[in-house]
Amino acid sequence: MSSTLISRTRFSVLDRSRTREGHPPAEALRDTVALAREVEALGYHRFWVSEHHGVPGVAGSAPTAVAAAVAAATRTVRVGTGGVMLPNHQPLVVAEQFGVLEALFPGRVDMGLGRSVGFTDGVRRALGRDKGDAEDFAARLGELLDWFTGSSPTGVHARPAEGLTVPPFVLAMGEGAPIAARAGLPMVIGDLRGRAKMLRGIDQYRSLFRPSRWASEPYVVISGTVAVAGTEAEARRLLVPEAWAMAYSRTHGTFPPLAPAEAVEARAMTAKERDLYASGLAGHIAGTADQVAHELETVLKETGAEEVLVTTSTYDRTALLDSHRRLAALFAPVR
Repeated sequence: MSSTLISRTRFSVLDRSRTREGHPPAEALRDTVALAREVEALGYHRFWVSEHHGVPGVAGSAPTAVAAAVAAATRTVRVGTGGVMLPNHQPLVVAEQFGVLEALFPGRVDMGLGRSVGFTDGVRRALGRDKGDAEDFAARLGELLDWFTGSSPTGVHARPAEGLTVPPFVLAMGEGAPIAARAGLPMVIGDLRGRAKMLRGIDQYRSLFRPSRWASEPYVVISGTVAVAGTEAEARRLLVPEAWAMAYSRTHGTFPPLAPAEAVEARAMTAKERDLYASGLAGHIAGTADQVAHELETVLKETGAEEVLVTTSTYDRTALLDSHRRLAALFAPVR
């Protein structure tokens, strides 16, 4: 089953380079590059990578470096970051990095930018940042964009970024929607489980949007987990490893490598772990192709989004690729 609405919508993939029990972290990065090649062949529009520091469950700590590897291994898919966390970096250095990427891979690079600082006090100290640095996001965003237009008040010029066009996107969590709107930038908003909050953010973004040299009208990317399998039960199993990792992080203070679904299902959990785990399984778009198509139709009608960024993580990489393949058959059924 597919629909005109789904086939008109762009679909993209974010891969967090999730580490897995029994596999070295380096393998997660190689898996990310391999997956990019696969989703390019399936017709996805973008392939993005993420930034996490000091997290056992994520190997992707340097997103522009991973993006370079992905871009070198692919030919047509757009490549970018979901995102570079701007409070962690000097805007000049970010501009230089994306300028280098755009120079090497012209017309294919996206600059997804977030406002999160490190997840723990220890990571924030190691980065030389604190929670308050996120409050400067709008100013840092403006400074970053100035490097591309050559309008920095410092008189310094960002090489090779100045004069290049690298499409910026704002990852909107909390304060992000009005910041994206006032800057006149495309917005990525998640997650699909918090539908009411997502819709409020999208409405706020559209009502406050001011056209800019980067975007003449609002552009909304909705992000979240989408899992497609032959049966509803198989799709649900795709959700199990990440749901447990989230429950574990909330009860133990650290985000772990992904465990196989069968190992998670065999675990003895405390009542709190069980509640968090059940919550982690709920609300995603998961099921057979027909079920997912119906749910996507609903969310696309509700949000009016131009694009869906699929952020699914699971232990079984073969099943993950199969899910992306089944989803691709919905938006590009002729492939």
